[in-house]
Amino acid sequence: MFEPTIKDIAKICGVGVSTVSRAINDHPDINSETKEKIMSAIREYGYVPNDSARNLKRVDAKAIAVLVKGIANPFFTGMITVIEQECKKRHYSMELSHIEADEDEVDVAQKVVKEKRLRGIIFLGGLFSHSEEKLKKLTVPFVFSTAGSIPENISRKLYSSISVDDRRESARMVEYLIRSGHTRIAILVAEAQEESVGRLRLDGYCDALKAHGIAVDPKLICQTRDDRGHFSMENGYLSTQKLLGRGEAFTALYAVSDTLAIGAMRALYETGLRVPQDVSLAGYDGIDMTDYIVPSLTTIRQPVEEMAKDTTRLLFDIIAKRTKHQHITYEAKLLVRESTIKIPE
Repeated sequence: MFEPTIKDIAKICGVGVSTVSRAINDHPDINSETKEKIMSAIREYGYVPNDSARNLKRVDAKAIAVLVKGIANPFFTGMITVIEQECKKRHYSMELSHIEADEDEVDVAQKVVKEKRLRGIIFLGGLFSHSEEKLKKLTVPFVFSTAGSIPENISRKLYSSISVDDRRESARMVEYLIRSGHTRIAILVAEAQEESVGRLRLDGYCDALKAHGIAVDPKLICQTRDDRGHFSMENGYLSTQKLLGRGEAFTALYAVSDTLAIGAMRALYETGLRVPQDVSLAGYDGIDMTDYIVPSLTTIRQPVEEMAKDTTRLLFDIIAKRTKHQHITYEAKLLVRESTIKIPE
């Protein structure tokens, strides 16, 4: 049985495939006689448009992309859930793409915009290392949400950003540990390259130590492994094993994400170190899981729901030309729980 394709219909009618697509999706920029000829051929030959053809108009008008680096991190899972809910409220679809550590998210964005005919893009996480010239090639509005620091030479009129002040909030955590009597504070840090979130949190760690006259000891700074997910529990476990193998004494361990801290907790347990009696352990992000592990984790909680809602609202307002690009910084919250204690004086 003959099952015509869109190319067959185009050939029968003597037009291009794009013209057939426009007729199917009721685009206004097509001659009425040509459209009727195409629709008549579709009825006569029993052509059934595939999903992409049927949805072409919808995707063109009502879709945004969310490009995520570190999708395995539960912190992003919470944000993605809220963003998707906000999109549905506005009758938009959401195209979700996971960006690998070695991929360039702007290159991926350019490809996705072309293929999906998107109206806007949200970048979640990642390392900011793009030039203004490259960003200008993106033809739709975009928002960087929870990304690293963006260089000052990039025009702030070109993009929007949503984040907490990672450097300041990281310093706040280390300040708390110092006030609790800890001076030998180790840190697990991921992606400590220039402009990354990991770098900002490491800088905050160093700021707090220096503010209290405590020398920064490179032996207490442990970079996570590059052959594992940078913010994964596995990397937290393996990197803490590496840190412990150095034989350096410390009374507190600060991990720059909760997932790293959870992995670290297992490594400390296997070595016979008790949390918090032997080592106080702290994380960053405030994912739900930290409420339920034993002991519960002291952490910096980012306002996930508020940030996700404002990220989506801002992008849609820019798409609708109701506002220009904005840059919003949020306060995080220090949650002191069971995994840290004060050292007796």
